[in-house]
Amino acid sequence: MIDLHCHILPGVDDGPADLEGSLAMAREHVARGTRTVIATPHVSWDYPTTADEITTGVAALNAALREEGIELEVLAGAEVALTRAVDLTAKQLAGFRLGDGPWLLLEAPISVDSPGVEGLVGIVQSRGVRVLLAHPERCASFHTDPDLLARLVAGGCRAQVTANALTGFFGRTVQASARRYVDAGLVHVVSSDSHDATHRSPGLIHEMEEAGYAPLTEWMGEQVPRSMLAGIPIPPRPPFQPAPERRRWFRR
Repeated sequence: MIDLHCHILPGVDDGPADLEGSLAMAREHVARGTRTVIATPHVSWDYPTTADEITTGVAALNAALREEGIELEVLAGAEVALTRAVDLTAKQLAGFRLGDGPWLLLEAPISVDSPGVEGLVGIVQSRGVRVLLAHPERCASFHTDPDLLARLVAGGCRAQVTANALTGFFGRTVQASARRYVDAGLVHVVSSDSHDATHRSPGLIHEMEEAGYAPLTEWMGEQVPRSMLAGIPIPPRPPFQPAPERRRWFRR
């Protein structure tokens, strides 16, 4: 599995405070079947993380992983807040892309219904990056405008859902949104968005199976992420039918 959204770098945001916390997360990733992780620290007004800090942190963490014999590869990326991204130049945004690919992980405001999301996302897209939307199921703007995600996907964005949102970790409203988006074919990537080894812990496979999405695990957790990192077309989604009760609920 490839985890495109993970706060594994120590001491840069609300992830682990030190290297030991990062190593504990890495061990959990490996134990749960993940072999490649993109370090995506917050880039926001609260966490003004720079591309150089991320590059240096990834190199140091990979060296520590080799020394500890932990078979996990960490690549550089970032989770860039939408309100921060619109103030960055094309060159600055390029420095935060996932791995060496063309995709940028973009976070819409979570707790505030922010008008104009489509226009702001369009500004970011116009600066030469392709947009992967971070956990829309948790963002207020997507809750108040049920068709927003479909419009953004039609405009070239792709969407990432948090694995444990599908199992109810963030509450029933977020769980319902996450499942509705996956069932509708609007989600392309599942990630852990993990911040530590215990509470916001790594994990993709078990969560997808528990939520009833096992047939999509390889596509969302391996094939699409690998294609995004390589900058090649995303493979088509395999056939999948949501549970009958969810299909009835989605049509209401």
